[in-house]
Order: sequence, then structure tokens, then C-alpha cells
Amino acid sequence: MEEVIEVTKLLLKCGADIKEINAVRKHISKVKGGRLAKEAYPAKIVSLIISDVIGDPIDSIASGPTAPDLTTFHDAYRVLLKYELWNKVPESIRRRIQMGLQGKVPETPKPGDPIFYKVLNLIVASNLKALQAMANKAIQLKLNPIILTSQLEGEARYVGKAFASIVKEAVSSGNPVKPPAAIIAGGETTVKVSGKGIGGRNQEFALGVALTIKNLRGIAVAAMGSDGIDGVTNAAGAIVDGETIKIANKMNIDPYAYLKDNDSYNFFKAVGKSLIITGLTGTNVNDLIVGVILKQ
Repeated sequence: MEEVIEVTKLLLKCGADIKEINAVRKHISKVKGGRLAKEAYPAKIVSLIISDVIGDPIDSIASGPTAPDLTTFHDAYRVLLKYELWNKVPESIRRRIQMGLQGKVPETPKPGDPIFYKVLNLIVASNLKALQAMANKAIQLKLNPIILTSQLEGEARYVGKAFASIVKEAVSSGNPVKPPAAIIAGGETTVKVSGKGIGGRNQEFALGVALTIKNLRGIAVAAMGSDGIDGVTNAAGAIVDGETIKIANKMNIDPYAYLKDNDSYNFFKAVGKSLIITGLTGTNVNDLIVGVILKQ
């Protein structure tokens, strides 16, 4: 188990996406990648699923313990090579994957395997369902909601800047929604860690937003992990507005230096009143983002 946790940490830190991470995890586990269904066969299985994967692919959620696997040992091997992790993962992990490549360890169950005839997979909660609930709440608050996407991906700081540009467009032209408004999105961005700071994808996203909406009034953007955890911090994410960078500048805090060092947590901690701290929520449907625009 410790070796598996170590591999997961390495994959998260290198910027691998969830599909790549799952390709590896499925092939170093006894239950993921459909293996739980295989162990339970011929019993009938009803799997109630909370989705924390973009697009809700059954085979990727929790690494698909009751779903057929489309990936192979070769895919897992290629992911570790791609991110130069092959020589960094524990020797036991390399040995298992090598045995799989040689056919000495059985592949994960694939589509068409009879074991899945006895399986019913049902998604009971997802990012899109959460975004729809957010939109309903926005209506109650007399805001015009728009859900951009539940499949937001990409490098967090740059996606944050792109999201901020949509907020700015709504302010200046009323597109894609007229203020007062709530621009809503969800998904899961990534961070390629090159610095020595601490933070998470939502905090880095928020810092990218803050730099883009500097000095704008009547705007606030929040980005948070629905599980209450962002990266390796105690924060779920961060909330920013047009004053965030202005306050930092007055305190002689350089946001670009913090961003370069992947130190968004300490940036927001220093600025104050920005970190979102909820504690563990006990569930996970990916990240939740909302930009609120007051009537100008």
C-alpha cells in the first residue's frame, strides 16, 4: 500500500492527468480496473458511484473497480516513461509492470468479459449535478447563472486567466451572460510543480484569476475542491476579487514570485481573507468554480 501511495504522489506532482494516473493505478492494484468485479463474480453487483472524474467515465472513477478497463500494462509503462518516473517508482512497482508486459501477470478485465453482465453501475452524484445546484442557488440570489462547463482542464494558472477573461467580457459586453450574474464551471485542472512552495490547483487557478481582474470592481471569483482539500494544504481553495493584487502590492508582496514558486497558499495566507477552509467534506465531485458579477 505504501508503494502505491508513493506512486500516486509522484504522478500527481508531475502533472499527469487523471486518465494517465488511473492507467498506472489499475495495473498495480488487486481491485481497480474491474478486478473487484472479477473477484465478486458470479455475484450480482450494484455500484452506486460518486464521480470525481471529468465526463463521468465509469472506468476511471475510483479507477473503475467494477468496470471494464480500456488500458493495458503497456499504457501504464508509457505513462511512467513519459513523466520520467520509471526509475523513481519503487522497485516492486517496476517489477509488477514488467511481469505484466511479459504476460506473467493477467491483464485487467476488458469490455465483453462475462463478469460484467452481473454488474450495474449507477452515478448518483457528479460535478455537473453540483454545478446545477449552484445555478439554482444563484437564481434564488437573483443572479443570472450560466454553466460554462463541467469538464474544465489544463494548467491551473492559465485556465484561471482564461476564466477571468470570460468574467471581464461579461462585465464589458454582457456576454455570455448579463450582470448581475454567476459564471459557473467545474472540472479538474493540473499543476506542473517546478517550485518549492505549497499550494493546490484551485489556489493557483485563483491567483491566475486575481492577476487578470486586478482593480476591477464588483467581481469575485472562488475556486475550491469539493472534498475540502486543495493540494497538500488545509485549504479547499481561494476567493479573489479586484482588490486582491492591490492589497498584495501595498504589502510589497510579489504575486508573480509566489506563482513561479508554486506557493499560492502562502501568498493568500499573507494577503489574508482569501483562503477557503471548510475542512474535509467527506465527498468529492471535482472542483467547483464561480465568478459573481454585481450589476455595474
